[in-house]
Amino acid sequence: SVCKDICGIMPDTKKFIENLSGAGKCIGVLTSGGDAQGMNAAVRAVVRMGIYVGAKVYFIHEGYQGMVDGGDNIKEASWESVSSMLQVGGTVIGSARCKDFRTHEGRLRAALNLVQRGITNLCVIGGDGSLTGANLFREEWSGLLDELVQSGEISEEASQIHSALHIVGMVGSIDNDFCGTDMTIGTDSALHRIIEVVDAIMTTAQSHQRTFVLEVMGRHCGYLALVSALACGADWVLIPEMPPKDGWEEQMCYKLSESRLRGSRLNIIIVAEGATDRHGNPISSNAVKELVVRCLGFDTRVTILGHVQRGGTPSAFDRILASRMGVEAVLALLEASPGTPACVVSLCGNQAVRVPLMECVQMTQEVQKAMDEKRFEEAVRLRGRSFENNLNTYKLLSHRKIDSELPHSSFNVAVLNVGAPAAGMNAAVRSAVRVGITEGHTMFAVSDGFEGFYKGQIKEIKWGDVGGWTGQGGSLLGTKRTLPAKHIDKIAEQMRIHNINALLVIGGFEAYLGLMELQAARSKHAELCVPMVMVPATVSNNIPGSDLSIGADTALNAITDTCDRIKQSASGTKRRVFIIETMGGYCGYLATVGGLAAGADAAYIYEEPFDIRELQSNVEHLTEKMKTSIQRGLVLRNENCSENYTTDFIYQLYNEEGKGVFDCRKNVLGHMQQGGAPSPFDRNFGTKIAAKAMQWISKKLKEFYREGRVFANTEDSACLLGMRRRALVFQPVIQLKDETDFVHRIPKEQWWLRLRPLMKILAKYKTSYDVSDSGQLEHIYI
Repeated sequence: SVCKDICGIMPDTKKFIENLSGAGKCIGVLTSGGDAQGMNAAVRAVVRMGIYVGAKVYFIHEGYQGMVDGGDNIKEASWESVSSMLQVGGTVIGSARCKDFRTHEGRLRAALNLVQRGITNLCVIGGDGSLTGANLFREEWSGLLDELVQSGEISEEASQIHSALHIVGMVGSIDNDFCGTDMTIGTDSALHRIIEVVDAIMTTAQSHQRTFVLEVMGRHCGYLALVSALACGADWVLIPEMPPKDGWEEQMCYKLSESRLRGSRLNIIIVAEGATDRHGNPISSNAVKELVVRCLGFDTRVTILGHVQRGGTPSAFDRILASRMGVEAVLALLEASPGTPACVVSLCGNQAVRVPLMECVQMTQEVQKAMDEKRFEEAVRLRGRSFENNLNTYKLLSHRKIDSELPHSSFNVAVLNVGAPAAGMNAAVRSAVRVGITEGHTMFAVSDGFEGFYKGQIKEIKWGDVGGWTGQGGSLLGTKRTLPAKHIDKIAEQMRIHNINALLVIGGFEAYLGLMELQAARSKHAELCVPMVMVPATVSNNIPGSDLSIGADTALNAITDTCDRIKQSASGTKRRVFIIETMGGYCGYLATVGGLAAGADAAYIYEEPFDIRELQSNVEHLTEKMKTSIQRGLVLRNENCSENYTTDFIYQLYNEEGKGVFDCRKNVLGHMQQGGAPSPFDRNFGTKIAAKAMQWISKKLKEFYREGRVFANTEDSACLLGMRRRALVFQPVIQLKDETDFVHRIPKEQWWLRLRPLMKILAKYKTSYDVSDSGQLEHIYI
């Protein structure tokens, strides 16, 4: 679903957190329904933001059951009570399915328990059932208070004071089955669990030439099955929203045997637990196994993942999402008036938005209704833009057409990696190659970036050559930082020799500079007058024109995992502060967003200059915190944040000033941030963005084909494809020049700097936080 701003325009006046006060307000926070990783991060953010603005915050333990039972289930939260819960999976305040709350008597008891504690603001973290229940409670609130006054359990005055109940929801559900948000809390972590299992299974399947049928959660929603199939390059996927057409059994078996004939040693089939055929008959993982054994005789095994998907530590994405949503939820409660409808804080692209709760619930129910009535195309459309894109990309990549069915374009397209390796590059190459072949082009792979280009290391790459590439880290094509300008004559010659009609460059800042150099050389070399597009792939996330780069999410997870381990290494010892150096060149993205995900006390970056006075105040602030029950401190430092305030200097300063209160350790994370298997997000992002880039190339080739040759010399024929706020956008590289700080290799404006005050607030610093972007209630529409 696409979110639409009701107001239409952004407010002119800036709005700051300092002007919002929660004094005299009481907020209750509960987790309800099935648990999801990241719920604790959301609870922590609500508690700390609530306390920060001067409100009282209460834990409601065991979900609605705790609200109905009252007593010790409703306890006031303190700042320290949410310390060290960011990295814990599940929900530490407990969750329960509650029959009592479904009855009028149960809701009456819940209302009494809330009024007795002065709670009129509720933050509910759960699925659509929990949120629907909360809305019903809000609608009944004044009637419930009247009953309590009549029975003498509360006074008329108490009824007046607590006359309105405000509700804000956050969706915690691993299934990602809630309309109105691109991602629900817990989905990314569940994908991590699935992909870890798939990667492990692939190695054993390869050894024995086996077929594996994996059953994943998703009774009514196929998101987990679909995205994990996309992220591991599965041979077949079965989801409830798009049941296979009649005769699918023969089709699937044909596809499996064809992939074996092409040299593949394994097959992966992913089945959502709610998968059915077109007539509503369930398709179980065991039925799929029996079918493969009967028709093909392949050695086949079934793995049912079950509750493993709900468990484990939350991913970096879920921690950041939940922290942002928790802060936004408190802002929404502070700004609510008696007439404000219950809303859900959610994610649209990388923007936090508020959407009316009941619109989302109705849309979610519409999906189920469409599936029940066998309107499957409609169900996919109602699931929203993100789901639809995933399904279209999967269809594009998984079903190889036979040569006679392919359009024949007679165009040659070259793909290369440039700059440092980034996890997810291989997923992007695989996607580009397969989409290119489907569009009828001949695809060429260039080894070792522009260096390999001028040396002529260019060869045709086929469909089967990129099998199994999605899960591989680094760059299988090989990548170098060499720029093309010095070798432009040789590169033009290679373009002529191989008759290259278009270029796809996947890489970091060098790829961006390289594309500019190629474009500048067009006036001298007609061979370079071809469509060119760059897809950003760098752990540093420092490319102008894109909010996100392939590889940055994997690096963030490496930082977060390491910070968790480092903090744990000190459990049972005295109080300790860790100084951790991250990569990123001059770009502070990894330090800032990694700091938010790991619960850091400070993150020093180049973009926000600091001096000795700030260092001193940080040390004093941390020393005061460590005198309480808090045991660990975490300080992140970007590698190039300051020439003189080095990691050693900061370590020595904290060590000296903290004497008697805490001791210090330092860690330089180094290249481990660049290595490892790509995260599900990077696999998926790389796959989708490269597919879109190839479709753009096909369009431009047709556009610029004149009199038997391709000639593209316009600004918009050399583009960067980037994620901007809510959409993937093609931007001419020449137009991005003014947005770039070439000396420090960073964009002049970076969206994530707005997250820095969030990190400071959650670490108990008083700070200025611009909340002008918040407070826009949006409708969802298809």
